[in-house]
Amino acid sequence: MLGQPIQHSLSPLLHQAAYSFLDVPIDYARWETAESDIAHRFGTVPAQLNIRGYSVTMPLKKAVFNYVDRVGDFAQAIGGINTVYWREEKGQPISYGHNTDVAGILNALDWAGAQRSSQVPRAILGGGNTAASALAALRVLGSRQVDMYVRNQVKAQSLIPIADSLDIKLDVFPLEYFPCLASQYATVISTLPAGAADSWVPQLTNVLEGDLLDVSYDPWPSALALQWNELGGSVVSGKDMLLYQAIDQIKLFIGGTPSQKLPHELEMMNAMCDSISIPPRDRLRTWAIDPEASISSL
Repeated sequence: MLGQPIQHSLSPLLHQAAYSFLDVPIDYARWETAESDIAHRFGTVPAQLNIRGYSVTMPLKKAVFNYVDRVGDFAQAIGGINTVYWREEKGQPISYGHNTDVAGILNALDWAGAQRSSQVPRAILGGGNTAASALAALRVLGSRQVDMYVRNQVKAQSLIPIADSLDIKLDVFPLEYFPCLASQYATVISTLPAGAADSWVPQLTNVLEGDLLDVSYDPWPSALALQWNELGGSVVSGKDMLLYQAIDQIKLFIGGTPSQKLPHELEMMNAMCDSISIPPRDRLRTWAIDPEASISSL
């Protein structure tokens, strides 16, 4: 796992639970990596060191584009790579970049009960890299118009071309507008850092019926999640997103594709759930996105 800081990440627990269940001899480790260190991580062909792949987190999701040989359609569309894996072609190791965050968001929302529809109003809180994945996920769910609430409207302008490429009309508003408008949304994805919503959460007072995915999971439950649930809304955590995006990574790291079903896959998922203390699943995930899939095909 590459990124900085990453000591808080639950990804090693999820991955090791899966590899132990599958009886695959893979060790998943954290490697603190700044942007200036990426070249070193790719300097010696990782396949020669028996490295199956890298999970990539902040602040590297854009920078690794310069170090992979090929990038899948989903990662290209949203401008972020969170998974690097190798395949041998004509005797040579070729590196691929993919983004499993989109499938992670889709399956977490599906677990919360969100439905595919072009009619329901949806919103995103925050305007960083995860917000781009959230836009793509909402496009797959049918959205053609999304409201975004951000702390820095200038920074969020970089997401407008991404929204345009996804055929989404994106309207950007100051974050402080959200509490009084929250009840109008059927789906809300908060990509805000931990604690960033705490100051205005008490302003949420109207009855809520929508689904909230709060990608932050430390601490959990967040103040936002607690208030949302108290007001009647459905809540799913970043741990659920992390679970589902990790499943696709695991399949790529063991040589498969996200759409391939593993033997006893539900049991593997529940071993992963147990490793990070989230409720077990009673069904397989709905969305599996292969690297070359296009958004229009889903």
